[in-house]
Amino acid sequence: MAIARQVLCLSAFLSLPHARSEPIRYSVAEEAESGSVVANVAEDAGLAPAQLAARRARLASDDGRQHFRLDRGTGRLVVADRLDREELCGQSATCTLPFELLLANPLQFFRVEVAVQDVNDHSPVFPEERVTFKIPERSDPGSRFPLEGARDLDVGSNSIQAYSISPGNEYFSVSFGSRSKGKKYVELVLEKPLDREEQAEVGFSLIAVDGGSPPRSGTTQIHIVVLDVNDNAPVFTQKVYVGQVLENAPEGSVVLSVAATDRDVGINGDITYQFSQAVGQSHLAFALDPTSGEIKVTRPLDFEAAQNHELSVRATDGGGLSSICKVLVEVVDVNDNAPELVVNSFSSPLPENALPGTVVALFTVRDRDAGANGKITCALEDQLSFSLRLAYKNYYELVTVSTLDREETARYILTVTAADAGSPPLTTTQTFTVDISDVNDNAPVFNQTSYTMHVRENNAPTVLVGAVSATDADVGPNAKVTYSLVPAHPAEQPPCSCISVNSENGQVFVLRPLDYEQVRQMEVLVSASDAGSPRLSASVTIRLVVVDENDNAPLVLYPSHDSSPPSSELVPMSAEAGYLITKVVAVDADSGQNSWLSYHLLRATDPGLFVVDAQSGEVRLRRPVTERDTVKQKLVVLVRDNGQPPLSATVALSALLLSDFSDMRLPHSSLATEDDSGSLTTYLIVSLVCVSLLFLTSTAAFIARKMCKRKELKSGHVVYGAGNLQSGLADSAAAGTLSHAYCYEINLTTGSGNSEFKFLKPILPSLPPQHCGTSGGTDGEGDFPRGPITTEDMAPDNAGMLSAEEFNSLSFN
Repeated sequence: MAIARQVLCLSAFLSLPHARSEPIRYSVAEEAESGSVVANVAEDAGLAPAQLAARRARLASDDGRQHFRLDRGTGRLVVADRLDREELCGQSATCTLPFELLLANPLQFFRVEVAVQDVNDHSPVFPEERVTFKIPERSDPGSRFPLEGARDLDVGSNSIQAYSISPGNEYFSVSFGSRSKGKKYVELVLEKPLDREEQAEVGFSLIAVDGGSPPRSGTTQIHIVVLDVNDNAPVFTQKVYVGQVLENAPEGSVVLSVAATDRDVGINGDITYQFSQAVGQSHLAFALDPTSGEIKVTRPLDFEAAQNHELSVRATDGGGLSSICKVLVEVVDVNDNAPELVVNSFSSPLPENALPGTVVALFTVRDRDAGANGKITCALEDQLSFSLRLAYKNYYELVTVSTLDREETARYILTVTAADAGSPPLTTTQTFTVDISDVNDNAPVFNQTSYTMHVRENNAPTVLVGAVSATDADVGPNAKVTYSLVPAHPAEQPPCSCISVNSENGQVFVLRPLDYEQVRQMEVLVSASDAGSPRLSASVTIRLVVVDENDNAPLVLYPSHDSSPPSSELVPMSAEAGYLITKVVAVDADSGQNSWLSYHLLRATDPGLFVVDAQSGEVRLRRPVTERDTVKQKLVVLVRDNGQPPLSATVALSALLLSDFSDMRLPHSSLATEDDSGSLTTYLIVSLVCVSLLFLTSTAAFIARKMCKRKELKSGHVVYGAGNLQSGLADSAAAGTLSHAYCYEINLTTGSGNSEFKFLKPILPSLPPQHCGTSGGTDGEGDFPRGPITTEDMAPDNAGMLSAEEFNSLSFN
């Protein structure tokens, strides 16, 4: 049944896919009382106490004995019965009680090993309380008399450490020590010859003391009987007897026989045999016939536990003399042990730049069997990157055979199989888990080949406009990426100081406000570097596009706001609806819809008389001029862009409504002559064209009205300033602006049917400045009143008709 249970436990162990590879180890002192807590095995196994009952946890051992008990409620491992190390493990240096913790649903297995620690709970004990030696009186000083040494079931320092005699005497001393193979001996040494006539008997105590704390001791009484002369001790036929026995030999098998002879006769020649070292454990496996000297096997042998047994056999004659021989029993091996693989050194993790031939692990293999049963061969499962190499005798090296790449394979699981040459062969496997450590062999990689980011002009300082991101296939410090701005070429100046990159997360900031009108885009180079040694880096181009904001109000180019005095546009009374008076020209420094301009009539002396084209800025008559209209008209034109919020500018215009050019005479004294030099020819040609056109249209009207108006005219000179409208744009004429850049003189003779029209030289009068303003919050024409504007100089008695004196007295400011 025990064998079947062991086979069942072994099968369960091999079938468990989730068994813990390393056992859970505890230690407990022997003599622990029943119920003593060893440890919390549920906590160490990573289990909750509730799982123990739910999964029917139980303990199972190979021999079926339950030395421990599992408390399912708390997960504690407690002692089931009092533990006696000597009973469990005898004289073994270590005492380990293995068992398994089994759980169901799902099936799970934990190997548990409890080491029973020795305590000094045993005193040395001699085999006999009283030992009698019969020593012939003629024994020589220095003669040694073997003693049955005391036996101490404890081990290590708790075992016997010293022997002494009490009380001391002059005849004997005690000698103790160890022979080969660590076998101990105790002998009485005769220091002074005995004299039966002086003292027939000698008695004293032999004390054995162990090394425990506190030390324990054992005592036996030594009784020395001085005999009359028996001068021949038994003599063995051999000093050393050697025998062989199979380790699986059955009990009762005869190993060998020892024999001794004594030349004495009678009782002094009768010989008996016995083992002399009762403390040793080797004699427990054998029995000695006291009469025949046959040595037999009394229990199963184990070649791996002891390949040889050294026995001491004492032959004692009837007179008390004895001799000792050594018996060596060699245990013959059978193939009952699998090979053992011991790892001497193991390097993990291994750098990925390790050269082929790098030693990863050094291990030794051994088999406690002998001969062919102990001959081992090792093999490595199919691996392209590693191989096994015999280093020396049974030392093997696990080495690399090709280059490694952590990014491709970060961990290798290598299985080495050791098999002996027995029949059938036994095998053992060892798994090496080799982690590959990172080397900085990968540069950072940006997730885009280039970046385009946008920022609005007039941005706030340190505004976040985007982020770059780079990854590194390495790990650890080799994968820590830092970002920085670098010049495109080493010889170039440092990168733009208005852009900054966060070195940790790659966020891009604009450090100061930008002006779209000064710079519309810029490119910088960002480098991503890892923290490896040496550093590896990559770079990417960032194109920063400045988005226009509506931060520039329209600028009126014509009429120029810096001219003084302001110009006045001449409008004949006969002009029809749609007549082009002038054109407002403006520009906006912004772009896109922020630069789309629209023109609106903000206010006028007579709002219903004028209309402004919203797209072109042309100022035209909405309706024909009537005599009821005020002669001097003032207009304010609003120029507004299409931004959000919109910005605007205003310009002031003046228009004169004249009924007839022939009713006026120009005073020569009022002619202003400026800037005679310069482009005289150009101005003359332009003035001739303008005057000619004006002359042709007005001559007919002058002649028709001359006769009707002659009685009303008074003598005088009228100077009409045509408003030298000076413009800063070279293309103002081409844009359709009515530019009157010349003055002309009209001489009229009262009471005469003939009139003279005389052209004068072109002049450039200085015009008063026009009223032009800017506004950032004007939404439309509705913000201003559109009703007629009345002034003192714009309220003549006869609206629409002016005499020469009244015309000269008008103020154009």
